[in-house]
Order: sequence, then structure tokens, then C-alpha cells
Amino acid sequence: MNFQTHIPLERQKHNLISYDSKVVLLGSCFSENIGEKFNYFKFQNLVNPFGILFHPLAIENFITNVINEKQYSEDDIFYNNEAWHCFDAHSRLSNTSKELLLEELNSNITTTHQCIKNTTHVVITLGTAWVYRYISTDSIVANCHKIPQKQFLKELLSVDAITQSLEVIISLIRTINPDITFLFTVSPVRHLKDGFVENTQSKSHLISAIHDVVNIKNKQFYFPSYELVMDELRDYRFFKEDMIHPNAVAIDYIWEKFTSVWFADNNFAIMESVDSIQKSIAHKPFNATSEAHTAFKKQLEEKISKLESEIPSIRFSSK
Repeated sequence: MNFQTHIPLERQKHNLISYDSKVVLLGSCFSENIGEKFNYFKFQNLVNPFGILFHPLAIENFITNVINEKQYSEDDIFYNNEAWHCFDAHSRLSNTSKELLLEELNSNITTTHQCIKNTTHVVITLGTAWVYRYISTDSIVANCHKIPQKQFLKELLSVDAITQSLEVIISLIRTINPDITFLFTVSPVRHLKDGFVENTQSKSHLISAIHDVVNIKNKQFYFPSYELVMDELRDYRFFKEDMIHPNAVAIDYIWEKFTSVWFADNNFAIMESVDSIQKSIAHKPFNATSEAHTAFKKQLEEKISKLESEIPSIRFSSK
């Protein structure tokens, strides 16, 4: 008997990701999980320059500011709990110095603009359709930064609103990069603080909206990360102790499925070499001054030098 249902995945024939590709990943914390894989295997990538952005309007606002090359000023930030914050960005960017916060915001806008001009793929992972509107400015925020909840209104984005937001994101990015490939996915992270029913409602809105914009001819695709966890793994064994976030086994499983669909065949041998080098770098010697370890380090340096010369985009250290 077969005790597991499998989601049929069709391997892509065109627009595959290779070591020549440049990938931008935006969205929920799950995009960071996958981004860590891209980093580990030394693909060219940029992950969440403004930190985790949970909902589509936050991503739209970020992309709007990137395309328009917005420069943030003191009017765009605020002071709370002994730190400076920006409602457009995750608290990861918050800083005790307003100058350093503004410098990072503006630097990341510039970096992302240049990156999107040259990128081949944008991977957008939507986390939730629930948003918070800051009452005093009547604007939807990316992050509440622990401002008292009474200062916000909680709203559920409609399918139409999400669809419109995604269309704006696609249109804006294509003004500076018409040939880009879009991969949309929904995060399997369960937003249970919203409620069990409310989380399901939210995910359904996201999935419906994404399928409104999926268009293979226009290089706009959907990858079923959410379904792989909920319908194929389908077990609390694949969640962390909080029972909300997929664990390392689940992330590895989704990564394996993702690469089987979207990665060029010649990637895999290179990835094996990168993995071998990464494990060697992480190796802790019993005796760092021994002849054996000295020989090990020399061999490792030769492996790195050889791979970096063969694949110019791969760098294990800044040079």
C-alpha cells in the first residue's frame, strides 16, 4: 500500500536556473529558508533586502520604491523602544542610530534596483493575506514593530486586491527587466496567531490570487511549496517544536523538489563539489597544527581555487 500522496511536478524545459542565473527572493520567512540553500550552494542571489515581508502589499510597496529609486529620509522612520524603525521594513533593519538605519534602507534600495536590472528570476513567497493598517496614517505596514495593537486595524486582503498587487509587482519589475521569470509560491508556515480558520482563509486567498496571474507564456509560474508540506508530507514530524514552521527535513524536501523542477542538469555536479567544500570548511580539526591538517587545508584551497576558476560566479571568500 502507498501511505503517501504525491504531487505531480513537471520539470521545466525553459528558463531553468543555472550558475549563470541571478535570483532575487522576496517574501515570507520561508523565502529565507530557500535563500539559505542558494547561499550555501553559491548561486548568485539576493534575499529580502528589507527583511521578511509577509504580505503582498508590503512586497509591492518595496518594489515600487526600488523601481522609483526612493531615498528614505527622517520623515519615513520613527523612534520607539529605544530604536529607530521603518514601517516598510522588517525589524531586522531597525537600529539605535537613525543615520545607520537610513543608510541601510537607501543602500538596499540601490542594490536591489541594480540587481533586478540584471536578474533572471524573481521568487516571491507570500505568507499571509492578513495586513495591519496604521490608523494615524491610514497606511498598511510591512511590520508593526511592537507598536500597541490598538493603533492598527487588522484586515484580510481580498483575492482581487492580492491579484492587483501581484500584477503591479510584475509590471513594475518588467519596466526595467522585461525578460525576467517569476516564480510564485505560498509559504507553508502556519500563521496560527490569526486563528486556524483565518489562516486557511488567508492561504486560500493567496493561492487563488497567484493563479490569477500565473501565465506560462509570460514566464509567470507557481511552485507548490505549501501543498508539498500540507498534502505530501502531511505530518507534524516535519514541523519544528512550535508546530508552525517547517523543520530542516521539510525544507530539504522542498528544496529537492524545487531543484528537480527548476535547476539545469549541469548544476548538480557543481552543487556536489560545493557541498564537499562547504563540509570541509566546517570541519573542526583535532589538532590545527598537525601535518595532516596542514595538508588538508592545502588540498581544500586547491579545490576552491579550481572550482572558482571553472565557475567565475562562485566565491567562497571575498577577493
